[in-house]
Amino acid sequence: QLQLVESGGGSVQSGGSLRLSCTNSGLRLNSGRMNWYRQAPGKERELVARISIPDGSTYYAESVKDRFTISRDNAKDTVYLQMNSLTPEDTALYYCNVLTWWGQGTQVTVSS
Repeated sequence: QLQLVESGGGSVQSGGSLRLSCTNSGLRLNSGRMNWYRQAPGKERELVARISIPDGSTYYAESVKDRFTISRDNAKDTVYLQMNSLTPEDTALYYCNVLTWWGQGTQVTVSS
């Protein structure tokens, strides 16, 4: 059983930065991938970034490439999403996900 808890969301102006955290307080994972998704009002949930737990390889959606960085601290069982150069289009509820487990989401709001 996993328990994923996100934090770090908030409101920023366009061009600002935020760092999201996702901590797993359940069964420790040694394999698989941890994902960050987001869902804006009226839109489908989309994959933003993912990181492999064993080797740290990453994937980014084209819309966030070169602005967002996903990283992990396996000792803390935590994954981070550093978000820079934020735009209003990044406004969404951001979720952490592993397999079938989801966090509760953390809101990111970017104003112009």
